[in-house]
Amino acid sequence: MKQFFTLCLLIGLAWPVVAQRQKLALQIAQKAREIEPKVIEWRRDLHQFPELSNREFKTAAKVAAHLRNLGLEVQEKVAFTGVVAILKGGKPGPVVALRADMDGLPVSERVKIPFASQERSQFNGQNVGVMHACGHDTHVAILMGVAEILVAMKADVAGTVKFIFQPAEEGAPDGEEGGAELMVKEGVLENPKVEAIFGLHINSQTEVGKIRYKPEGMMAAVDRFKIKVRGKQTHGSQPWSGVDPVVTASQIVLGLPTIISRSVNLTDDAAVLTIGSFHGGVRGNIIPEEVALEGDIRTFNDRARGQVLDLITRIATNIAESAGATAEIKITSGYPVTYNDPALTALMAPTLEATAGKGNLILMRPTTGAEDFSFFARQVPGLFISLGGMPKGMQASEAAPHHTPDFFVDDSGMLLGITTFCNLVFDYAEAKKKK
Repeated sequence: MKQFFTLCLLIGLAWPVVAQRQKLALQIAQKAREIEPKVIEWRRDLHQFPELSNREFKTAAKVAAHLRNLGLEVQEKVAFTGVVAILKGGKPGPVVALRADMDGLPVSERVKIPFASQERSQFNGQNVGVMHACGHDTHVAILMGVAEILVAMKADVAGTVKFIFQPAEEGAPDGEEGGAELMVKEGVLENPKVEAIFGLHINSQTEVGKIRYKPEGMMAAVDRFKIKVRGKQTHGSQPWSGVDPVVTASQIVLGLPTIISRSVNLTDDAAVLTIGSFHGGVRGNIIPEEVALEGDIRTFNDRARGQVLDLITRIATNIAESAGATAEIKITSGYPVTYNDPALTALMAPTLEATAGKGNLILMRPTTGAEDFSFFARQVPGLFISLGGMPKGMQASEAAPHHTPDFFVDDSGMLLGITTFCNLVFDYAEAKKKK
């Protein structure tokens, strides 16, 4: 009987807390619906006028102006064009960060929408079209909406929220630093010190209304390589008078994929090697002196990464030497594995499911895409999720993938992103209070 009364007392004490949290969740949902038209308008404006990595000047100005209008403490020019704002809640609590990336890609848009991008810019010496072909415009608009909602609910916010609008997620231009790595170096997670960080990425092949997530390694590490194959230039009619770097480089292109198919234990380690660029020569009857290759690798742990990098150097060098040519190999470290802290993921999974609805939270397999959110998550516990952006009823096989001219996401997918970010802020603070 004593245990029964104790249980009743605990339930009685807990009920007001549960009721208050339910009330806040309803407020968030209502405010998100009210602000959705503005978020869609912001997103379409950003989509129509995209900017490349480390060149997000107009985007940053729009974001900063909005945040200042909300009365937030705003810092600009973080990692070149980044914007950071701080909201101090009305109650004591933890410091959490929410991140959105801002940059577009050197892709010319083909999607027939009224707000399609017609922008052009310079990228590594080439005149290119510019497009938000990865959905970063939606991330910015979502976080702008979240900031507005949380400011309106400031009295109920426990702790501090740091809004991080990050440039150059797609990688800084050649010869420049940028992105999350530079933001961390400049101290974005300090003053005040962030305890946990949350990020999301809209996905063109996940249906609107769904969230995908995974504890631990969610996305791959990426490293990039460049190979210069040098031979001896000669007339195309006399190949024996020179050393043909085109043929040699072609053999290297054929040889490198065998690293994955014949050397990596694919039952233990997933890995991908791609060569995406092959340049050499000026006309058909001249065997050139040099050919340049570029590619990248995706791995999920240091063991596979080290093995693949070592074999790239060995195979390229030996193939070139066998033809009388030379190979100069330059490997550049990219992004680490995007790692979701297991404890934080377990703590927040109920929030993700409650926000998305039963059956709409999907435990995913790791993906070979990469994300520089990983630099934040190496410093503090992080949780990164995938947000549905594919129109309802469409098959994933019919949806254009990211980084393509036909990439498309449905505006309606952003509503769940807004409510999810807001609920993560409140529920994380509540969970920390219980500890």
